[in-house]
Amino acid sequence: MSIYKQYCSEIVDENGRLQKITLKYPDNFNFGYDVVDKIADETPQKRALVWCNVEGEEHIFSFADIKKYSNQMANVFQSAGIGHGDRVMLILKRHYEYWFAAVALHKLGAVMIPVTHMLTVSDLVYRMKASKAKAFVCTTQNEVPGKITEALEEAGMTAKLWCVQGDADGFENMTEAMKEASEEFERVQTLAADPMMLYFTSGTTGYPKGVIHDHSYPLAHIVTAKYWHQAEEDGLHFTVAETGWAKASWGKLYGQWLVGCAVMVYDFDNFEPKQLTAVINHYGVTSFCAPPTVYRYLVRKGIPDMPTLRHATTAGEMLAPEVFHKFTERTGLQLCEGYGQTETTLLMANFKGYDAVEGSMGTPSPFYNLELRGKDGKPAGIGEIGEVVIIPEKAGKQPGVFTTYLDDDEQYGYVWRDGVYHTGDAAYMDEHGHYWFHGRFDDIIKTGGFRVGPYEVENVLMEHPAVVECSVIGVPDSLRGQAIKAVVVPGAGYEPSQELELEIKNFCNQKLSEYKWIRFVEFITEMPKTISGKIQKTVLRGQK
Repeated sequence: MSIYKQYCSEIVDENGRLQKITLKYPDNFNFGYDVVDKIADETPQKRALVWCNVEGEEHIFSFADIKKYSNQMANVFQSAGIGHGDRVMLILKRHYEYWFAAVALHKLGAVMIPVTHMLTVSDLVYRMKASKAKAFVCTTQNEVPGKITEALEEAGMTAKLWCVQGDADGFENMTEAMKEASEEFERVQTLAADPMMLYFTSGTTGYPKGVIHDHSYPLAHIVTAKYWHQAEEDGLHFTVAETGWAKASWGKLYGQWLVGCAVMVYDFDNFEPKQLTAVINHYGVTSFCAPPTVYRYLVRKGIPDMPTLRHATTAGEMLAPEVFHKFTERTGLQLCEGYGQTETTLLMANFKGYDAVEGSMGTPSPFYNLELRGKDGKPAGIGEIGEVVIIPEKAGKQPGVFTTYLDDDEQYGYVWRDGVYHTGDAAYMDEHGHYWFHGRFDDIIKTGGFRVGPYEVENVLMEHPAVVECSVIGVPDSLRGQAIKAVVVPGAGYEPSQELELEIKNFCNQKLSEYKWIRFVEFITEMPKTISGKIQKTVLRGQK
């Protein structure tokens, strides 16, 4: 029996559809002890992590291995003075040491801060100062140790420094230190309500916000793994994500291990479709999750047979209908989209037991009480745009939703106003109960009395062969209030010109309702983006 059943009660109908799920866990629940170690003690050889890299290295770790190595790393941390409540930044790419470090920090009651190796020195300075991180564990690749050293100096801070799989000036080699550490680790008393993790969101406005989750957060991902990813007992789940992003928590650790499924990790820098599918086939991956960009590449390059793959999911950006259809035609698998935030776990999805609806976020997770509300705070009707809000069962507390913003009670109070959590995301529900993403409320364009979500226009723009990347924004217009402007990165072989601008406008406007017509096209060579790759519409709106 999967261990997750000890921590929740489910109501499922005859078609396997989840109707309701309620968490039940002790006040001192800790994923490290109560999930990882417990599985290791009961079934030590059960497969936990399958890891390989582009150089052909391979490691397969059992739960007994994860218990052993996380204990050793916890002892290294503890010997260096890292303890309950201390914040430790992890910059470990897709190295397997991330899994040891995460579990070790959970056991200590320390707060882990996963970040990407792509951060600049100034990015690191901001995060160091904001988090007051006491220690760092990093890769030796991509000049990361040097950037950390420079950032600490610039920030006027000191910290304990470790690196893995190699040496770096000023850093202790964690791989070597672990060899000398004990494999036993006495349980540290922690509470489920203690801070466990700090993520910096990649907002499109202002500095990134620090999102803090407590130790109950892993349990909220049971729905993510079992009913969206459809990860299976003794299966192998593969989510394409670097450990610096919240998507890694969604698909590479918590929910998967809770439902008894091993995690596939492919350590790479540059995405290559053939290598990815070769990994899927070589190791027998049973469920797969990736952003639409990956599926677009797979469709363009040709999808090979993947006989072990039984389920495929996607999230994070718009999925073109063409990609959905071609992937399904080739594999027989529906692409099931999902939706959530760094501040939450999975809020909506095309869930197990339902046919996937292309382009739709699916239906609300039974784990949450969700509603669409208009600007007046009243529920939105069918087909009406509303903001996705979470209505908690207990005032101000909802498992799976972050507990606070780092040093920003004012912003936390703002998103939790009126007793509900405001996602800031706009959507509408159709007559069949399916939800459709409309855009961030900040990004919605009000033109001629109509409200237009940029994604629906961007979807059409991406169909034009000259368009490699695009973003749609509203610009001031004396007649309409706002006019719709398309900012386009042209592809190879296309040069910006009035003729191309007219061609793109005509192509799109023939397919769009008149109130959604593109009035202006601007060509640029590169989109302004956040560190996680999100297009910064605020920058585009500010450009003249």
